[in-house]
Amino acid sequence: MNPLDTLMWLVNFPASHGYAMVFIAGFSILGLFAVSARGATPGGSLRAIREREGLLPLDTRPRAGIGGTIVRIVFRVLAFVMLGSLVIGILSLTGVPVTRAYIYDNGRPTTATIDGDWVTFTTAEGVEYTLESNFFTPAVYPDRDAYLPSGAAVVVRYLPDHPQAFVIDSAQTPR
Repeated sequence: MNPLDTLMWLVNFPASHGYAMVFIAGFSILGLFAVSARGATPGGSLRAIREREGLLPLDTRPRAGIGGTIVRIVFRVLAFVMLGSLVIGILSLTGVPVTRAYIYDNGRPTTATIDGDWVTFTTAEGVEYTLESNFFTPAVYPDRDAYLPSGAAVVVRYLPDHPQAFVIDSAQTPR
């Protein structure tokens, strides 16, 4: 198994769902960064007010436990993953082939049929896949704007270890 194929397969998800990723990541980043902030503990601001007003002695301040630190780190990592997904989604929506060129160059070709936004193809191992190629981020390369009518037979290139990562080859038609 090629680790670069696995990376392209993982990056291909936000790239092929660019419209949804922009909204999901855009709204979740704010919450994830807010939760991962150092002062985001419950009651932290109330405790600070009580200390300032002299209602709470300074030596009773709770120490940050390892659990809170781990939770902050996990949420911070998730926030950066969402930030990366947002960038990949925006690039994909603007027509940048984030993963398409790699899949096109390293993919295994096979014939497929198009039915609306769905592409159906069978891998060399005999497994049939029906995957989405939506309007906003179509899985077409090298000519992203190629017209592919519904019911048409096309050539699809997919990664052998991860057939969910595929592109429709707009430069080649099946014979």
